[in-house]
Amino acid sequence: MTTPTTNTTDHLAIAATIVAEFEGCRLEAYRCPAGVWTIGIGTTRTPDGAPIRPGMRIDADTAEAWLRHDLEAFDRAVDRLVTVGLTVHQRAALVSFTYNVGVTAFAGSTLLRKLNAGDYLGAAAEFPRWNRAGGRVLAGLTRRRAAERALFLTPPAA
Repeated sequence: MTTPTTNTTDHLAIAATIVAEFEGCRLEAYRCPAGVWTIGIGTTRTPDGAPIRPGMRIDADTAEAWLRHDLEAFDRAVDRLVTVGLTVHQRAALVSFTYNVGVTAFAGSTLLRKLNAGDYLGAAAEFPRWNRAGGRVLAGLTRRRAAERALFLTPPAA
């Protein structure tokens, strides 16, 4: 179990900023580049677990509530999977990353293996490798991974 260096909401607020920047907010269901039905700020399932369906619509408040719900779930997964200490920025980067690639992919990743071995720089070097969706390199994912890597490498506040 990891221990954040400050209040839990700090890293979730940072993660929410990154996620919102790269996901955008669409209030009507759409297929993401990987072909998954998505709505709001990258949400692929409602809080009760139902998949997003074509034609669904939500309002901005619902999009934000669903994002918070999702980030909390991905944060719990990061907490469960990471066995080394993390800074607030490292944890925020990993929550954003896991939000995008999914828990199963993160759990089986070389990034996580290196991190849990204490190789923080090696883990950071893995972010750029996760820039594909549907087998294609996507410029948006390349930018997102660069942002997550930079956040992961941000020194802790003094």
